[in-house]
Amino acid sequence: MDATPWLTDDEQLAWRGLAGVFLRLPGALEAQLQRDSGLSHFEYWVMALLSEADGRSRRLRDLAAQANCSLSRLSHVVTRLEGRGWVTREPVPDDARSTYAVLTAAGYDQVVAAAPGHVRAVRSLVFEALDATDVADLERICGVILERLEDNDRVTRC
Repeated sequence: MDATPWLTDDEQLAWRGLAGVFLRLPGALEAQLQRDSGLSHFEYWVMALLSEADGRSRRLRDLAAQANCSLSRLSHVVTRLEGRGWVTREPVPDDARSTYAVLTAAGYDQVVAAAPGHVRAVRSLVFEALDATDVADLERICGVILERLEDNDRVTRC
């Protein structure tokens, strides 16, 4: 007997819609940022996270967790951003094993300049076709899925 709990027709339609979004939306956002600002979406994300932090700096391991990436991937991105003069690394005074990523003034100017085009793309691709109820539903649904993913991450790390 097949014990697989196959998706219902409604679930299959919803799943294909969601899969289509997460397969196509990142490429559309990446293309806009590359075209308008010369940034990858991930570079923009890292710089935006730093721009929102106290002192525009975060420990690399904390930034990696917030950006949902490995420390190795983040280190490569920070190296690229350092080469462009947008981020520097600074030692953490009370922890010789930790390093801060710090957004420079030029990096802050770059992320501020890139933000309007990125927001316009997000608004155009996602929010313009949604009403307030849809936005609230999207937030709720994403929260539920993200919570499940975080639970799964905790189980797989143990």
